[in-house]
Amino acid sequence: MKYIFYLFFLISINAKAQDIEVLLIGVSHDYSKYPTQDFSSIHQKIRKFKPDAFFGEFLSKQDERLVMDYWCKQPNINRLKKLRNNRAIKEELLQHTIDSLKKRSNQQPSDYRIKADLAHAYYLDQDVANGHYQFWQVYNFLQHHPNAELENYSEKLLSSRVDTTGRSMKRVKTSEYAYIAFPMMQELGIRELMSMDCQDYDLNWQASWGAFDARFVLFRKDMADSSKKHLKSALKAIDNGFEKYAKIENSSNTITEWLNTDEAAEISASGDFYLPMMYNMNGFPKEEMLSKIHWWIMRNEGMCHNVVNRAKMVGAKRVVVIAGANHRKYMQDIFKTMQAVKVRNINEVD
Repeated sequence: MKYIFYLFFLISINAKAQDIEVLLIGVSHDYSKYPTQDFSSIHQKIRKFKPDAFFGEFLSKQDERLVMDYWCKQPNINRLKKLRNNRAIKEELLQHTIDSLKKRSNQQPSDYRIKADLAHAYYLDQDVANGHYQFWQVYNFLQHHPNAELENYSEKLLSSRVDTTGRSMKRVKTSEYAYIAFPMMQELGIRELMSMDCQDYDLNWQASWGAFDARFVLFRKDMADSSKKHLKSALKAIDNGFEKYAKIENSSNTITEWLNTDEAAEISASGDFYLPMMYNMNGFPKEEMLSKIHWWIMRNEGMCHNVVNRAKMVGAKRVVVIAGANHRKYMQDIFKTMQAVKVRNINEVD
């Protein structure tokens, strides 16, 4: 009897543990360079998954304030200054303004001036993910229902035509968000995009990359003639991989499915990290390469932990995670090591 009671106790405890299911989608950041894409299968798989949250490759507004420098910091600062000049909102009133605009937008979903106002307020709050979500809704509406008055209002407020660098409004128009995340969020009634990016290690990553490149130049210059043939063969293998990659990119109308294969991941990784067979070549800058790999893994670990921790904070159990294709294999392997997390990439679901 005691054993049965103990068993039921364990089952009860386990039931309370929050399992998180992750649907991971490796994506391109710019679909404009491909043939016209068919996203219907991706959309249908998301529908069947029935997510209660979406995560994108953006810093949270808290992290945006805390990370003093990373590759996209200056473009975000430039946007912030411009939008403050367009319409200032006092810091102490910003959260109240966002809450008020969210309420009004929910009550009047067809009023796209309110969505433009909300995009502006989100950007001022350094929540780029949701600034982009609201901006995209305005932009998408105008593509189907031209309206000069709304377009002029939105442009005067958001200055989208000059926001062209970093994770910009220009970039979002042809991105994974415009074609996958935002349309599905809108369809499913999910009103905010959660942020998961981690840029704590970006300066380390850049430094290790620079150190490797400098040493690699010397390696190629000083290597013995007997080793040049092996290096040439390895570099040719990398080039062959990218030739295949490019051929698929130029011909496929379902490139996202290809990006989520292990073959695509291996080819992509060879661009940043070359081939492991090269690491033991005499004089190869192995330590610098391993440093690059370390900081890349640290970023991906940070992204995975952000997903899990923030999903738990809001009680989300089924989450779609959208990440650049270069991240997909690393994140999938990391998620698999995490307790109470189930992960599948988009090709692993029917």
